[in-house]
Amino acid sequence: MIQTYKIRGIAVFFFFCFCYLIVIGNLIYLQLMQHSFFTQLGEKQYHVTITSFPPRGIILDRSGNNFLAINKDSLAAFMLPRQLEMRPQLEKFLAKHFPHALERLKTHPHSHFLYVQRKLTPEQIELIGNSGITDIKFLSEPSRFYPLPAAASLIGITDIDNRGLFGLELQFDKELAGTPSTVVLEKDARSGHFYFKKETTKEGLSGKPLKLTIDSDIQFLAHEALNETVQRFQAKEGAVVIIDPQSGDILAMTNTPTFNPNNFHEADLAITKNTVVTEAYELGSVFKICAALAALEEGVVTLDELIDCKNTKTTYIDGRKINTVHEAGIIPFEEVIAQSNNIGIAQVAQRLGTKIYDHYLRLGFSKKTGIPFPGENRGFINPPNKWSKQSIISLSYGYEVSANLLQLARTFAIIANGGYWIDPRLTFDQPINKQKEKLYSDESIHIIQNMLEKTTAQGTAKKAHIKGYRVMCKTGTANMLENGHYNPDRNIYTCAGIVEKDNYKKVIVVFIKEAAQKDLYASIVAAPLFEQIAEKILIKDRVI
Repeated sequence: MIQTYKIRGIAVFFFFCFCYLIVIGNLIYLQLMQHSFFTQLGEKQYHVTITSFPPRGIILDRSGNNFLAINKDSLAAFMLPRQLEMRPQLEKFLAKHFPHALERLKTHPHSHFLYVQRKLTPEQIELIGNSGITDIKFLSEPSRFYPLPAAASLIGITDIDNRGLFGLELQFDKELAGTPSTVVLEKDARSGHFYFKKETTKEGLSGKPLKLTIDSDIQFLAHEALNETVQRFQAKEGAVVIIDPQSGDILAMTNTPTFNPNNFHEADLAITKNTVVTEAYELGSVFKICAALAALEEGVVTLDELIDCKNTKTTYIDGRKINTVHEAGIIPFEEVIAQSNNIGIAQVAQRLGTKIYDHYLRLGFSKKTGIPFPGENRGFINPPNKWSKQSIISLSYGYEVSANLLQLARTFAIIANGGYWIDPRLTFDQPINKQKEKLYSDESIHIIQNMLEKTTAQGTAKKAHIKGYRVMCKTGTANMLENGHYNPDRNIYTCAGIVEKDNYKKVIVVFIKEAAQKDLYASIVAAPLFEQIAEKILIKDRVI
């Protein structure tokens, strides 16, 4: 019996020794082999890393006093699916007012957090507040506010996470957004409150402000006048660009239809483009001034040379049919431009040959203007190796060459600036090009300016004339290409020109696309719009 107890005692002793060795082994394993794992796990339980984004950089107009994009907190609505107390009422409310949120709730019924909707409108905030459903809660988030909707297609917007979506918000997203800060908060294990220590592990940088060359007053006035004209003629689209020809500063760049940047969820993506630079068109007779400048510079024609315009609206040159709006007989070259006669300019262009292509390139067509804006359309010039017998004729009055409106404005800025090259400028970060290249002689520029002035006083642009100011304009009416053919019932109307008094100069280009009424011309549609905008900015700038 004693021996049996002794054996049992030894067994129990060794059993506890074995258990002790297991415990010791586990402790050694946890302390040495799994130390790193459990340290990290503890840090995850008692440390929280927060990424904090700085305020987005504001966007200013040229004065530095008018805001084009500012920061403004918006409200988001959210729910906690695991803690719902009024689920039947919530689902009924969401089904009626926020069906997409209901779909998310049904798809993720056990989520910790779900948005109902972000960037709520005032009406939606009031709707949720009056619903009495406590399961929907509000959260304040950073967002953008745009004080000048007339600049919507230029400035663009940010997305739901306040990142640039298009326009300048996209182009300068990195600079405007800055870089985030990383902050570590340490939690008291007993109370669960974050208060012991706040440590910044990565210091962020604030968003950089962006200052534009845009004059917000001129932008608003131009957009207002443009809208009135588009509505009057029931046109599909319109656009305006205004630049200072001496500095190249873009003072206004606007188009319609456009959208409300502060209520974007109702906008059509098709109307978010800044068509002044993203679209290129065959602009028609406004290009006659480019052909005339080339011809004068090459010495193939003089101002008073008599050109036989055949005294007809339709004729044939080298077997190619040419139509013009008003017949003319033998008239000076100056009158060819003033009356916008296709037959006359085509004959002069034939003398130029392929040099007309070289001059269009010299003026910057088919090349981007270089402004920092996404999606600029470089346009196109049909090169000589692809010409047909019609090409030289078409090029003389604005076909087989397409351009965006800023490229056209730059050409008139070159004319206004004595024949010197101009780089359009949209932001003050862009340097002014002080080493400007002389493209055309003083004599050619002087003649072209006088031709434009006569065109405005007596020719097709006379509705753009403003008494007491030197106005130099050219209009263009062009058929649009449709299924490989030019449709006479689909037209675009352009008026480009210079307004000048003493040392004051502005270049204005206006554009209207597809008026409802047929058989209209730019002299009726675009020239009066040019005059209206010019008068507004002259009053605004107090040029008397």
